[in-house]
Amino acid sequence: MITSTKAAQRSLCHFGNKDIPMRIDILSAVPTQLESPLKTSIVKRAQDKGLVEIHVHNLRDYALDKHKTIDDTPYGGGSGMVMKIEPIAACIRELQKECKYDEFIFLTPDGVKLDQSICNELSTKENILMLAGHYKGVDQRVRDLFITREISIGDYVLSGGELPALVLTDAIVRLIPGVLNDETSALSDSFQSNLLDAPAYTRPMEFEGHKVPDVLLSGDHAAIDRWRDEVAFQKTQERRPDLLD
Repeated sequence: MITSTKAAQRSLCHFGNKDIPMRIDILSAVPTQLESPLKTSIVKRAQDKGLVEIHVHNLRDYALDKHKTIDDTPYGGGSGMVMKIEPIAACIRELQKECKYDEFIFLTPDGVKLDQSICNELSTKENILMLAGHYKGVDQRVRDLFITREISIGDYVLSGGELPALVLTDAIVRLIPGVLNDETSALSDSFQSNLLDAPAYTRPMEFEGHKVPDVLLSGDHAAIDRWRDEVAFQKTQERRPDLLD
């Protein structure tokens, strides 16, 4: 993962070649908030394997004034500050000189709610640009001129779009073939079949009187699959009946 300044030392864009890894560019007002999570766990391993490239760009590097200002008061009055269009446009256009993007994604509370089907679709893309919103929002002209998809991770408001960008990145990257050691693992996750996942157990077989269900110890894989399907359906019916609709 690279925290870039003004297109410095970035690798070439990948387009039309599935043998070359996915590339994700994230535009942020506070890029340091993104750095540590992108250097850990599955996302780090995916980068180490050469399966994805993730580049973080500081929007303040594209500000027009010496104070690195990227926000201003809203026209018409009201509370809060609005992210200016010039730094965002300058960053996007510089990146476009070297890269053709499949999607320009804006992380915002009023976007389409993220679900597994969106993650599945985005994991097949080659080059994705994400804009993390901040303050009261961004100038609407950014959304009109550049954004192809607006995504929300839930019906609540955070202090910025950096955490949603990390959520989306993780959800996409783990689906890339070769990222997980057991490639069938991602296919059996909750929501892949509109069902929540069945309970999982490991050693010991008994803990303080609580035992692993006998069927999981039976060695009968057909029976185990039936049990998992039934429990997953029951769990979904109780907790998320909307998924069954």
